Amino acid sequence: MAETREHTAVVIVGAGVAGLTLGNFLLRNGIDCTVLEKHPRAYVEQRQRAGTIDTFGVRMFREWGLEEVLEGDPIPHSEGGFYIDGQAMPIDVDDDDNDSLYCPQQTLVRNLTDVFLRDGGDLRYEAVDVALEDITGERPVVRYQDADGTAKAIVCDVIAGCDGFHGVSRRTIPASALTEYSHAYGYSWLSVLAAVPTSPSGMAIHSLGLAGMIPRGPHASRVYLQCAVDDTPEQWPDERIWSQLEARFGTPVSTGEIIDKRIVPLRSVVFDPMSHGNLYLLGDAAHIVPPMSAKGIHLALHDTEIFARAVIRRLKEGDRSLLDSYSETCLPHIWNYQAFATWITDTMHNAGFTGYEGEFRKQIARAELQRQFTSDAANKLFSELTAGTN
Repeated sequence: MAETREHTAVVIVGAGVAGLTLGNFLLRNGIDCTVLEKHPRAYVEQRQRAGTIDTFGVRMFREWGLEEVLEGDPIPHSEGGFYIDGQAMPIDVDDDDNDSLYCPQQTLVRNLTDVFLRDGGDLRYEAVDVALEDITGERPVVRYQDADGTAKAIVCDVIAGCDGFHGVSRRTIPASALTEYSHAYGYSWLSVLAAVPTSPSGMAIHSLGLAGMIPRGPHASRVYLQCAVDDTPEQWPDERIWSQLEARFGTPVSTGEIIDKRIVPLRSVVFDPMSHGNLYLLGDAAHIVPPMSAKGIHLALHDTEIFARAVIRRLKEGDRSLLDSYSETCLPHIWNYQAFATWITDTMHNAGFTGYEGEFRKQIARAELQRQFTSDAANKLFSELTAGTN
C-alpha cells in the first residue's frame, strides 16, 4: 500500500495535557497542526494522574480564552490538612492570590479534547510506529501507521514532542546532543487508586513513613504510602494499605475497593537542551519532578505557553528568535521548581521516617517545617511556589 503524504505546520506527538493545550493554543491562533496519539481515546481520557492545576495554570487558561476546560467533575469538600505524628496541623498558607484548583487529569484531558475537536482540530488516535525524520532539516517528516494499517507521512515545519518520558520524541535526539541531569531519591511510593471518597484529605508525616490521600474525583482517591525502593505491589495487600494509612494519619480513613496499585520510584530529571533542530520537547519528555511537589502539570503548561508563543511568532512573523531561545527561556524556571520539588520531597520524607537519612536529618526537616508556621517570609515563598507564581 502506497504511503499517504500530507503537509501541516506543526505535528504534536502525544495527546496529554501538554499536547492538547498546545493544539488548542495553535488552533485559536490560525496555526495548522496535527496531534498524533498512540493510544485509543478511551484510554487517554481514563488515565488517572495528577489532579492539581495551580494558580499559574488557571490564569494561563483564562488568558488564552480556555477557561471552559477547567470545568467538570466536582471535587467534594473533605476535611484536610497536614498531619504530624497523628496530629492535624494545617498550614495557614497566605492564599489570597491563590486560584489553584483540583481538576483530575482525565477531566482536563477530556475537556481539552472536546474543545479541540469542536473547533475543528485534527486529532488522530491509535497512531503507531511513529518515526521522526530529518529533524535537523527545514521540513522534518513524521511517519506513522494509522488504525487501519495505512502508512502515512506528514511534512511539517516544527515537531512538538509531548509524548512523555518514555516517548519516541526524546529518543529520536542523539544521546550525544543531550545532557541528562538526574537524581534518585532513596525511597519510593506505593501509589494506590481507590474507589472511595477522600477522607481525610492531605499529607501525613509519621515514623512509619509519609502518607497522602488526595481527591481524584467525587468517588475516587489517590493514596500514597512511602515504601522501600525494592518493595513490590504484592507486598502490599489491601488490608495492609488501609491499616498503614490509618496509622500514619492517626485518624480513621475511608476504605473501599482498590482499583490499582503500583510502586512509583521518586526521581528528578532534566534534559538540556530541550530541542534539537526542529524537534522541541515539552513536559515529561524534557523533565520529571517527584509527585510530592505537584508540579508536573505546572511545568508542562509553562513549557507549552512558552513554545506556543514562539511558534506563533515564527509562523506568523517569520521571526524564530523565540524558538531559538526556547530552552534558555524554560530551563531557569524548570530548575527553580526542581529546587522546590527536591526540598519539599526530602523535607516531608525526612521529617518522619529516619531509616533513610537518620535522626539528624529528621530534626533538620522538622525545623524547616516549623518555619512555615512561624515565619511570614518562609510562608510567603512557600505560597508562591505552591501557586506556581514564583
